[in-house]
Amino acid sequence: MTLFNFNTESNISNWKIVNDTVMGGVSNASIHKRDTQTGVFKGDVSLKNNGGFAMVQYKFDPIMVVTFTKTIIKLKGDGKTYQFRIKTHVNDKHAYIFPFKTSGDWETITIPFSMMYPAFRGKKLDIENYPGKQMALIAFLIGNKKEEAFKLEIDSIELV
Repeated sequence: MTLFNFNTESNISNWKIVNDTVMGGVSNASIHKRDTQTGVFKGDVSLKNNGGFAMVQYKFDPIMVVTFTKTIIKLKGDGKTYQFRIKTHVNDKHAYIFPFKTSGDWETITIPFSMMYPAFRGKKLDIENYPGKQMALIAFLIGNKKEEAFKLEIDSIELV
């Protein structure tokens, strides 16, 4: 099942940037679609004013995902580490997280649901890993505790 494909017909208006500015930071990021039919999440992470992260998220009507066990993402990173995040309900405080390092080349990242751990504001929670029942939000976050420019090019996100 395709969650999102950044092809020419796709509408990226539901992809929203959430930077550390929500807590006083000054990091900046953007998302746009390239002619090559990919989405580009890029910007600069700053540690000023206790900041340190940039995120792009995609909210959708909740879907049942019990017949799937993993997410497969086709992307091209810049050699930096990112997080893929899932929320069961849009208003949940915590997200389920899977960190991954990019190679700088096009690659396919496979994320088993069972490997996604719960966290809130960077702290791991003592509850079960992602149960893989429902999904209402996905996101990409960069927050490596250092100032850095970043660029993540995304082709597609699928459930299998």
